[in-house]
Amino acid sequence: MAEFGRKKKRICQMCAGKSVDYKDVMIVSKYINEKGKIMPRRMTGACAKHQRHIAEQIKRARFMALIPFVK
Repeated sequence: MAEFGRKKKRICQMCAGKSVDYKDVMIVSKYINEKGKIMPRRMTGACAKHQRHIAEQIKRARFMALIPFVK
């Protein structure tokens, strides 16, 4: 019998070496959906530690008016 429920484990991008900074609008905007909400972990593929970091950087970018609160 074939195993259908098995998926390849996704590796967190930040653990692999990439970083998210609030000043880099292109990277920060990848973690926001079309309505301006922060994407959940299951969509971003980030670990819990780095998902908190992503959320913090998005909130900083919003406060500094680099990205809008609502699109």
